[in-house]
Amino acid sequence: MEYVIAFITGGLICAAVQILLDRTKLMPGRVMVLLVCTGAVLGFCNIYEPFKEFAGSGAGVPLLGFGNTLWQGVKEAVDEHGFIGIFMGGFKASAVGISAALIFGYLASFIFEPKMKK
Repeated sequence: MEYVIAFITGGLICAAVQILLDRTKLMPGRVMVLLVCTGAVLGFCNIYEPFKEFAGSGAGVPLLGFGNTLWQGVKEAVDEHGFIGIFMGGFKASAVGISAALIFGYLASFIFEPKMKK
């Protein structure tokens, strides 16, 4: 049953994003930023963790989870280092994911022919 809930939740998030892309003039990059910021705000309001427990991987995989990871990193760094933690916490918490995305994106550019949309 939990797999069904995760599948449905992830699907609903993807459907909402697709509706935003189809019905508004928002570009994909802006929608991605919106999702990351939403995850950070949900983490700040202590809503993300109960949502993640309910939805499972359906909430953890999309960009909402990345935003929450950034928020958690900033929160921990501020508790440990004070004001300077605002600038270092998000990078420390998400460095592995960001590095992997950059490396695999770079490798994929060698395998496939990247083309810009017209």
